[in-house]
Amino acid sequence: MRNAVERLSTYKSVHLNTRNVMTHFIGVPLIVLSVFILLALTPVAILFGDYRLEIDMLAVIALSVYYLALNIRLAFGLIVSMALMFFIANGIVQWSGALWLAIGLFVTGWIFQFVGHYFEKAKPAFFDDLDQLLIGPFFLMAELYFNFGWLSSLEDKITPIALGKRQLMEEAKLS
Repeated sequence: MRNAVERLSTYKSVHLNTRNVMTHFIGVPLIVLSVFILLALTPVAILFGDYRLEIDMLAVIALSVYYLALNIRLAFGLIVSMALMFFIANGIVQWSGALWLAIGLFVTGWIFQFVGHYFEKAKPAFFDDLDQLLIGPFFLMAELYFNFGWLSSLEDKITPIALGKRQLMEEAKLS
């Protein structure tokens, strides 16, 4: 498994424009919330004796394990935010229009993503690597931490690598 520095530097290489990052702070949470709503609406569960583990909770657990494997400190923030979205989603599914709301949030979130990449003048990271879809929330949590002055050593590692990757992409476009 590639480490946090590799994944974050790849993601950051196409998220260097401030306007792009700002659109992602809107778009990514909308997409994540919409996916949690859709999962909460999905009647799939795993039974463990008398306990029923719903697919949305299974997704939170799996993502938590994944993010913990990448970086424990960033995972803490992500687990808190996922728990919040999980509870919001499970409240929303009580509404009769939950499916349409989820679809609207999903589409709106992706519009924000693609508008951001218009500003960036670079394609989204997941176009080349589908794993980068899971790194979006991880990247935003890292950016939030960096803005508070936390994990600066991680930021100091990923930024030069990201800039180098971006330069290689630009050079490849010119060839």
